[in-house]
Amino acid sequence: MDYREQYRRWLAAPALSAQEKGELEAIAGDEKEIESRFFGQLAFGTAGLRGTMGVGLYRMNVHVIRHATQAFAQVILDEGPQAAARGVAVCFDCRNHSDEFAREAACVMAANGIPVRLFDALRPTPELSFAIREYGCIAGINITASHNPKEYNGYKVYWSDGAQLPPRHADEVARKMGELDVFDSVKTMDYDRALAAGLITLMGAETDEKFLANVMGEVNDKGAVEAVADTFKMVFTPFHGAGYKLIPEALRRLGMKHVLCVSQQMELDGNFPTVASPNPENPEGFALAVELAQREGADFILGSDPDADRVGIMVNTGGGRFQTLTGNQTGVLLLDYLIGARNRTGRMPANPVALKTIVTTEMARKVAQVNGLACYDTFTGFKFLAERKDRLEGEGQGKVIFAYEESYGYMLGDYVRDKDAVTAAVALTEMAAWYAGQGMTLYDALLALYEKYGHYGERTLNLVMPGLDGLRKMADLMAGLRSAPPREIGGAKVVCWKDYQDGSVVDAQTGKRSAMELSGSNVLRYELDDGTSILVRPSGTEPKVKVYLLAQGRDQADCAAKLERYSGWAEGLKG
Repeated sequence: MDYREQYRRWLAAPALSAQEKGELEAIAGDEKEIESRFFGQLAFGTAGLRGTMGVGLYRMNVHVIRHATQAFAQVILDEGPQAAARGVAVCFDCRNHSDEFAREAACVMAANGIPVRLFDALRPTPELSFAIREYGCIAGINITASHNPKEYNGYKVYWSDGAQLPPRHADEVARKMGELDVFDSVKTMDYDRALAAGLITLMGAETDEKFLANVMGEVNDKGAVEAVADTFKMVFTPFHGAGYKLIPEALRRLGMKHVLCVSQQMELDGNFPTVASPNPENPEGFALAVELAQREGADFILGSDPDADRVGIMVNTGGGRFQTLTGNQTGVLLLDYLIGARNRTGRMPANPVALKTIVTTEMARKVAQVNGLACYDTFTGFKFLAERKDRLEGEGQGKVIFAYEESYGYMLGDYVRDKDAVTAAVALTEMAAWYAGQGMTLYDALLALYEKYGHYGERTLNLVMPGLDGLRKMADLMAGLRSAPPREIGGAKVVCWKDYQDGSVVDAQTGKRSAMELSGSNVLRYELDDGTSILVRPSGTEPKVKVYLLAQGRDQADCAAKLERYSGWAEGLKG
């Protein structure tokens, strides 16, 4: 069925409301818009679905949500009646239609005889991961588009370990979506009837308390906070999202007396009216927080994204000036602090381990190794970090004390298997307070780490390739790099290139091939003769290719110069 036939079918579908049909009728003369909405399905991957909201097969709406949930329900039912009886936990964030989409997903699961634990209001993503594990659910669903702009929404799926769906299950959901009709194959039932039948149970404060008890169990040195609590000030913003309640409460329990919240951004709003993008990676989003921090003399600023799985910080560099730290820098600071705090308080386990992804700074490996920790790489994504943690600990090869990736995601403790802004906020605040007790800001601490471990610099470039031909351009770019690997980049020789698709390592000078541990991901890596690593990876959730520059140098100026030089090469890849 071509896109025109799909369009006509949706227009005639009884499942559509009058408002939805009106939206489709309004584009009747716009061939390009019709094609963009109906040329195919949103691709279901290991991160689930993500796209702009609207009516159509290639949009996020209740019909696509029901369709994906029906496919997911059948994957669960294929596991057998005992697995299905364990039920599914469902969560949602502050975005427009998130609560509606979550309820629709719950009703489809209920109609398939799979019991649902549905949060009674929006909650942080890590609390969903916790609930899956706490209540022994077979799976979980989260309605969120994380830090994407307001036009987006998403459908994330989790398995029984509390991590996002493993590839084999994601592939099976995608296959079933291809087999099932978007309208005719879907089972659903009335929400109130599902509640009355006990097929949907609401989760609330009792789950919050269980989650928070675990969060507070990760505190290493509460005394460090108590020592400066009368004078230490911080600013917090949830960017209108799900961190608005539990993060301030967790900080209060930590012993913080002066948590200054950005009042305008404490209001839940899926339109994110005070920011262009609700992404803690973007410094401009912190404008209101910086104003408050400067007015009140705060020591640092912390912000969580709309679903409260990622967290970013700004640090006082002196004179009331605040600088954003990258996810790499924040993670290195936190790893070094956790090692010191656990050693001071006797909480360091035997055979401690740090985990990072292949695109995360190599400085983390240096910090780990200098302090006697093993450090392992995984592919990008917390499902891989969670999988490696479970395997290492299950085989008795070590205890993971910290896992992170450069995109502002941090995982601590044993009760979640995903990024966790709530626990990270507590750990970062404890760290900032401890340094304050030493007469240092986090900026001072970062400079001290560079002196101790060496100078590193990182930059991520996003080569956006939108439109219907974007996927083709992305594929062509990767194919071109594989068929003709660069011998030189920015004036530096390529020593070797690594292809994480097949796990191959090729010596650029001799052509000798060897194998590495990781394989099965569409990522290329180039090692240069000046110690720089460059990785190229198509995004799994957005129409862009990401290029990661990981530099080492004599000092920060040297690192910055290398990043600038290699950025030119990366930008040229877009053509």
